[in-house]
Parts: sequence; structure tokens; C-alpha cells
Amino acid sequence: MANVGIRGYAYCLNHAPELGYHYGVTPYVERETKGETDFIKELPSHQQSWKEAKDYAPNQAYIGGITLEKLTESPQPWYEHRLTESLRYGNYGEIMPEDEFIGLMDICDVFDIIWLEKDFASSVRQKLKASPVLNGKILARLEEGHPLDEIEAEVRDKRALPLFIEGKVVGCARNGHELDDCLFAYVLLENIACKTGGVLSLLHLLKNTGMAPEEVDFVIECSEEAAGDMNQRGGGNFAKAVAEIAGCVNASGCDVRGFCAGPVDAMIAAAAQVASGARKNCVVLAGGAIPKLYMNGRDHVKKKMPALEDCLGNFAVLLVPDDGTHPIMRLDVLGKHTVGAGSSPQAVTTALILDPLERAGLSFLDVDKYAAELHINEITLPAGAGDVPLANIKMTAALAVMKNAIEKADMMTFVKERGLPGFAHTQGHIPSGVPYIGHACDNLKEGTMKRVMIIGKGSLFLARLTNLADGASFLLEPSTGKKPGAAAASKNDIKALLLEVLSELSEKID
Repeated sequence: MANVGIRGYAYCLNHAPELGYHYGVTPYVERETKGETDFIKELPSHQQSWKEAKDYAPNQAYIGGITLEKLTESPQPWYEHRLTESLRYGNYGEIMPEDEFIGLMDICDVFDIIWLEKDFASSVRQKLKASPVLNGKILARLEEGHPLDEIEAEVRDKRALPLFIEGKVVGCARNGHELDDCLFAYVLLENIACKTGGVLSLLHLLKNTGMAPEEVDFVIECSEEAAGDMNQRGGGNFAKAVAEIAGCVNASGCDVRGFCAGPVDAMIAAAAQVASGARKNCVVLAGGAIPKLYMNGRDHVKKKMPALEDCLGNFAVLLVPDDGTHPIMRLDVLGKHTVGAGSSPQAVTTALILDPLERAGLSFLDVDKYAAELHINEITLPAGAGDVPLANIKMTAALAVMKNAIEKADMMTFVKERGLPGFAHTQGHIPSGVPYIGHACDNLKEGTMKRVMIIGKGSLFLARLTNLADGASFLLEPSTGKKPGAAAASKNDIKALLLEVLSELSEKID
């Protein structure tokens, strides 16, 4: 079965503490149901500045500002040991300040949902001009802005949601319909933010790869948001909406959903198109989720620590035909969690890791790194959710012991050598395996690794449709070194060659 190449990748963060404070689900529901509680009053004093978020080691690891080796070596808690001399831009993308992100949301809005105050629009325009990925055509989409009293009237009289920077109203998100709650301001704000994050990562992907937007053939978007109206609440299409803003005029696209397993499913779907020849250049991407900002904020406030969930994560990966020069994604070694597999941790790990390895004749020790659920542990531990990446690799190590692949005494060595630190924000689809593709491909190109496994796992009970677990996995390996057309000769080619040789021998004998 064919492989596909990973030509490039981009990872960006959008720092969004004000969006989180007002519209993250935990503070939003608290405010709507209980008013200005102690948690709501205390949360602002626990928020990080953009500089603090920029200097937070896991954030730098996410955008490729530091390696995972450096992250592992950095003392914890990372929020007490901020990096020095860290930059806004890393090898993969950037950490965008909130004011610029709100400006970019206006750029990505095509239905006049986002309004900006005039002075704010003017100031953010100057900042966005300095972006290495926003061209003049994209910047021209930024509105001139509205007087503040018009925005205040929209909020007061038409249920628009105010947008804040440093506690001041700088714009609003408007309703898209008077009656349809799928088009109310909260949902549209969430979806436009998700779309905007996808656009930013796609633009960085194009910059990183040198590919013209016109060369993109197909986009698959795999976030956890749903776009539609009351008649089809999840109709889509985020993918084409993102491609439109980025100038990918020759691309089509669709959305793939699967909770936290969605990105891995999307990678497999895109890879299948490339390998079959249906499409040449396929992009898999996703934006972040406003509702999950400060999801664990109450526990962070209680523990007197910074409220760390203040960034929207997004990513984009470019899949191309295997030309022998890029790390490859293997399509003959795919893991899947079947309906009948069972939902215990052991059953899920067996389906996603052991089964595909055994089918390929590989052992646990043939994989250098296992990437699953890469949540930042300083976010999850205070909330009682444990160290999720560590729990995953321990389960993998335990299964390796059960299958006699390693000795029990070597279990923690396996964990240390083949596990990964969490460096992704708690936005479901964002941590689940895909953040490691960039670092993994870098290591594969450098020759420091020979094989890694990307694992996506989903919790389907959240939609109240099934209690089944879910998941998928695939392997990444170094480039094959084989050029197109270097495939094995066909039977007819061999037959013709033999006849030619026999003919020459016959002539010599005569």
C-alpha cells in the first residue's frame, strides 16, 4: 500500500484571556447562573499577560520555539520558571496577541458579524501589517470600524456580545438571526474564532512550505465546532471557509468530526486521497475552541496559580505524494478502535497500538515515541485529571510487559524513553497526537528517530449518542529515498527484458 509524504506543518496559538474570561464555558456559565461570584472576581488577577504566555515553555514547544528535549529539561512548574529571550515566532508558527486575533477575526468574517470600534480597528491594522503571513489582499478585508456608541447600542438592543481588550469594549459579535439559536452571537463568535485560527495556521503552513495557495487541492478541517443553522446544526463547511480567506482558489474541502480522535481520522482521510491519486496536495487543519478557555480555571484560582488555559491552539499539516524526500505516513499500519473492541484502557491501547504493530510485524520497541493526548500536565493536575500523557505511556508500557515485549523492571525506562511531555492546551482535538507531527518529522529528517506513532482518542459519550470509546492511529517514518517511477518492474517489463537477453545470447551462439 502507498505511503504519503508530510511536506510541512504549522502550529499557532492565539492568546485570548479576555475571550476566555467572558466566553469560556466555565466562567460564562458561572456568570450567567450565579452572577459575579468570587471565582469571577478573582480570575482576572490570575490571568497571564501575552508576554507571560509567550515565555511559558510548553507554548514555545507548541510553536517550535524550543525542542521537546529542552522542554523536558526545563524545571517545573514551568509557570514559575519562564523562558527568557523567547520569541513570538517559532519554527512552526506564532503566539498571536489577543488584539491582533480580534482584528484577524474581523478579516475572516464575511457576514458582518464582527464589528470593531474605529480607533481599535485603526491601531490593530498597523500591527497586522507587520505580519509575515498577511498580504495586502487579506489586510484589505479589515473594516474601517464603527463608532463606540453604535457598538454599545448593538449590545444593548440586539443582544450582541461585547469584545474586550484590557477591560475596554473594542467591538462586538452580532447575532446572525433573531430566532435561530444556532446563529446567535455566542455560537457565531465561537465558530469565527475557530475559522480564524485555522486561517492563521494555513497561512503559516504556506509560508513554511513555500507552496502557493493556488496549489492546494483539498482541505479537511477537524476541529470540534459545528457550523450550521436550526435545520442542519453541523452542516459545515469550515474547510472551504478557511481556504477562501487564505486564497486557495483551486481547493475544495470538507469537515471531519470525531471529538479528540478527529484529527487522526482526518489525516487518514487526507492521506487516502493523496495515495489514491484523487488529490495531490491535501491540508488537514483545525482551529481552537473558545468554550474550553479557562475550562479548569476554577481549580487554578483555588490553587493560587496562573490560569493557564488562555490560548486557542490551531494547526495545519500538508500531505503530498511520497517523492522520497519527506517523512512518510504509512497507510498499511493503521490502528482503529472498532465498535466491538471494548472501552477499557487496555482494550483501547490494544486496538490502537498493539494490533497495528502486530499486523506489521513490529514490536513495541520498534517505535521510538508514542504520541497520545499531549495535554499540559500543569493544567490538568490541579483539576484532578492527572498527568494525561504520562498515564497513556504507562498504559502502553504495561501492555508491552503483558505481551513480553519488555521486562517489568524496564517499564519506567520505556516510559521515559518513549513517552512525551504534554505541551498542548486542553482543547480536545488539539492535544490528541497531532501536535507532535512537527517535532516528529524534524527528528525523522535529522535521523535521530526511525519511527513514531500518532494516536487520537475520543470520548463519544459527550454527545449523548453512544458510550463507546473511539480512536485511530498511524505511523510516521523517515523518507523512503525512492523517486517517483522507481517502483519495481512489472512482469511484462521483466518478460521483455528476458526475451531481449535471450535474443542477444542466441545471436552470439549462432
